[in-house]
Amino acid sequence: MAGLRTRRSLPPGPRGPFVYHMLRALVGGVPYVARWRERYGDLFTLHVPSIGCVVAVTDPELVKQALTGDPEVLEAGEGNRPLEIAVGPRSLLILDGTEHLSQRKLLLPPFHGAALDQYRDLIGRLADEALDRMPVGKPFGLLPRMQELTLEIIMQVVFGIEDERRLAELRPRLRRLLALATSPQIYPRYALRAVGGMRSWRSYRRAVTEADRLLLDEIARRRADPDLESRTDIVALLLRARTEEGEGMSDAAMRDQLATLLIAGHETTANALSWTFERLVRHPDALERLTEEAAAENGDAYAGAVVQEAMRVRPPVPFVARKLTRSFELDGHVLPAGTRVLPLIILIHDRADLYQDPHAFRPERFLDARPETYGWLPFGGGIRRCIGASFATLEMKEVLHRMVRRGDFAATSKRSERPFMRAIFFSPLRGGRVVLERRTAG
Repeated sequence: MAGLRTRRSLPPGPRGPFVYHMLRALVGGVPYVARWRERYGDLFTLHVPSIGCVVAVTDPELVKQALTGDPEVLEAGEGNRPLEIAVGPRSLLILDGTEHLSQRKLLLPPFHGAALDQYRDLIGRLADEALDRMPVGKPFGLLPRMQELTLEIIMQVVFGIEDERRLAELRPRLRRLLALATSPQIYPRYALRAVGGMRSWRSYRRAVTEADRLLLDEIARRRADPDLESRTDIVALLLRARTEEGEGMSDAAMRDQLATLLIAGHETTANALSWTFERLVRHPDALERLTEEAAAENGDAYAGAVVQEAMRVRPPVPFVARKLTRSFELDGHVLPAGTRVLPLIILIHDRADLYQDPHAFRPERFLDARPETYGWLPFGGGIRRCIGASFATLEMKEVLHRMVRRGDFAATSKRSERPFMRAIFFSPLRGGRVVLERRTAG
């Protein structure tokens, strides 16, 4: 029997229409999905219309096998294919094989090491300006404010755009693209692409066309900039980057990488910051300790722990994906080619065998211990780990310090906000509502 099981078998999983289970998951949240693990174990199968078989993985050791297996068998680009409509076919998220590795080598250096520290002051200044625009004494949602801030950081820090007229031209057009790219319509329309689901979405097509024009125009401007060699923004570094063969990035590839940085970097960080404040204002001891660290201006160790814990209990992206090009054995099951393997971050992060009292918000757990590599996955893992992880962490820590140093934030209710699915992102249902009770001068 074991031999038959090993030859070919999908793990068991919930039966019935996928739409029914999705609606139940939207209403019941993570506890509803967690019941699948309780019933079926660390692997379970979902049958998703237009996608096919999806095998969810919730055990760190099995996740490690999936994320470190042969990349020619476990293709991340194919697993991310639904995102192509937003980021383009040359995006690092979509590419596989040697082309992915080549582009990754070009993109990686600006996001690591000493290159990051030069961005801290500009991120801090933009955070201060964002705080100054927040109302005092009136409840408001943090998510749209964080979306504005992270877009500004991308335009000025990543893209290196300084001219206010150019920024004013870009802001509304990029916001429109971002709103559509993260719309709940994205996946239903992708699922219906065979019957024209994407072709009939005219507003999205117009937004993509307009964004393409702006991004390609910005690339042309920068290539022609006589100061390109001395600029330190990330776009300038990417334009100067060369492969071992001496080749640079094409305009088309640059456009898709900028769209990826814009959509992935903007939305994930905005949601992560909103969730972090949503947790902090309901845990005053943690907020007080963070405020003391920010006021002392003596390191950011606790801010780092806060970021790690917030992204553990409220990961902005609930899963990563790989698509099998050939059969692959996982925990005794031989999964057929075409299966999508889905490490389910939301269920990995709430394992009691990894995290004591896993549903509690305790940043201190990360002060003296590093998370298990495949037990903490907000940025993915393996050779596809997010290249912007270090930049995003720096950005979040700096924003947190600037905000709590000058502002006193409080919750509008004791009840925690539930996650709401927007495209592939988990957002606070009420937008991370807070009250800014007091703000000191900058």
